[in-house]
Amino acid sequence: MILVSACLLGINCRYDGLARSNKALMELAAEGKVIPICPEQLGGCPTPRPRCEIVGGTGEDVLAGRCSVINENGTDMTESFINGARESLKLAKACKVKSAILKSRSPSCGFGKIYDGSFSGRLIDGNGVTAELLNQNGFEIYQMLLRPLPL
Repeated sequence: MILVSACLLGINCRYDGLARSNKALMELAAEGKVIPICPEQLGGCPTPRPRCEIVGGTGEDVLAGRCSVINENGTDMTESFINGARESLKLAKACKVKSAILKSRSPSCGFGKIYDGSFSGRLIDGNGVTAELLNQNGFEIYQMLLRPLPL
């Protein structure tokens, strides 16, 4: 079993209320090999919701209390993102899962590259809150890139 960002499995849970379906992952789901997660929904965020970004750091900084997750309206969503990450970790441990395929660039699921907190589309090195918590707990994280990185 593997954790997979629910939006990649055709579940309309992204901030904009849409999905980013991936055919290969949906086939794995049909075979019963994945556990879908949406950390933002697990943390209590509605769908749709205003876009969020980590401002002033990365998921590691959020978990350490050094920065925040803010939505595009200026509302602090940090608690919801941390709660969602913790719930995702609990689910993974309960199901004895040790790896995850997560949506790239997300303030929750991004691994390796996330948006910089300016809502301008710029990327920085770092992980989203859930990806970071899973990584800190020894999970193998794989990213599902849905479009090429800007040069």
